[in-house]
Amino acid sequence: MGRIWRTMLVLILSGFLLPGKVLAAPRLQETTGKKVIVIDPGHGGENRGTIENNHEEKLMTMTTALAMYEELLQYDDVEVYLTHTEDVDMPLKKRAEFAQSVEADFLFSIHYNASLNHELFGSEVWVSSVPPYNGYGYQFGYEFLSDMRDQGLLVRGVKTRLGDHGDYYGIIRESVALDIPAVIIEHCHVDEERDASYCDDEEKLKAFGRADAAAVARYFGLKSSSLNVDYSDYSLAEASASSNVGVTLVDSTEPEICVLDFLNADYETGMLELTVSAEDSDSALLYYSYSLDGGRTFRPREAWPGSDTLTGSYESSFLLQLEIPPNTSPEVIVRAYNMYDLYTESNLYQSLQVFRPDPEPDPSGDSVLEHGEEEPEIQIVNGDAIDQQAADEGKEGMGLYAFVMMSLAFILAVLFIMIVFQYIAYRKYKRNRRHCRKEAGDIWDQQK
Repeated sequence: MGRIWRTMLVLILSGFLLPGKVLAAPRLQETTGKKVIVIDPGHGGENRGTIENNHEEKLMTMTTALAMYEELLQYDDVEVYLTHTEDVDMPLKKRAEFAQSVEADFLFSIHYNASLNHELFGSEVWVSSVPPYNGYGYQFGYEFLSDMRDQGLLVRGVKTRLGDHGDYYGIIRESVALDIPAVIIEHCHVDEERDASYCDDEEKLKAFGRADAAAVARYFGLKSSSLNVDYSDYSLAEASASSNVGVTLVDSTEPEICVLDFLNADYETGMLELTVSAEDSDSALLYYSYSLDGGRTFRPREAWPGSDTLTGSYESSFLLQLEIPPNTSPEVIVRAYNMYDLYTESNLYQSLQVFRPDPEPDPSGDSVLEHGEEEPEIQIVNGDAIDQQAADEGKEGMGLYAFVMMSLAFILAVLFIMIVFQYIAYRKYKRNRRHCRKEAGDIWDQQK
């Protein structure tokens, strides 16, 4: 009965609370004449940024920003600036003020990511929580992250984060205070193996910069005769200038439910099939992870099937196939994570049967295979593997030979004893005869 109610809850939530497909819409930000774009290479000077996995973020962001700058210069009717080109410390407020000094239409802050436990992966864009800048950021972020998804990266979403004074991130907060739209572009996580291959050489960092420039060109409707592209009539994702886009709102609560249901088990091959169902009405589900030991340890996160953080949609349930280690009775728990890395744990599925157990020994001492052949048993003797069946057959041969030899020796011994007894009896018979003859001779002599 509980399973029925859980299923009904899943259907209700998935049917009524999830946002629909994003529709094409006009550009929210109105600009006239030449577009002024400011690129901000994140970090610099003493602020090195992330240094995980032998990377140094301040060098990576500069490489990407310069490639983005050079690519945007090929478009018509644009002015492009960098907040700095030297490896220097530059306060966030000064970066925003520089953008204001050149009358920037938009500031794009370039970054790379890492996580505390090195378990997150994917690309994300941080935007302002203040309309209309939220809508501007969402329309750009949708374009950029669509490219990242096409390249194979997981899309973590277009998101907002709040602090004590409005927007949490200083570059966004300081820019919006000066009436300049701004976003933070987190290209990928340098410390996670699924993302690391996207940023492990200079050419790949430049490729990110060119992708950034293409997303900016689509956002502003730019065209380039040298690149032979024209985005003048390009439509963007639907957004509002008067209110925030729903999928960008901060989700401070865990997913409502996460449920495991048993589906199938093959105890001989070690395959276990479970159905995972989960729902979060405030944001898309992004990852899942599972434990086989009752929650003591969890495997690395995997992307939640069908997750689309740009629209807030995902699959409400999926088939989880697990290969269980030999001689294990698994205790399975699944975690469902949302866009803000908050998670809910499922109920516990505990198997009462061992998967792929070792074969029990045959009481008769013989192990028989399916086709009736005796199963070979391997022993280690002086470091060498020996086929026990062959050894046993050798022992049987040696035993027969020993029996024959022992029997022959016994027979020979008996014959020898018989011969000895015969010889002794014969010698006794001869002595008796000589004695008898002697007595007869004596008597004869006496009678003469």
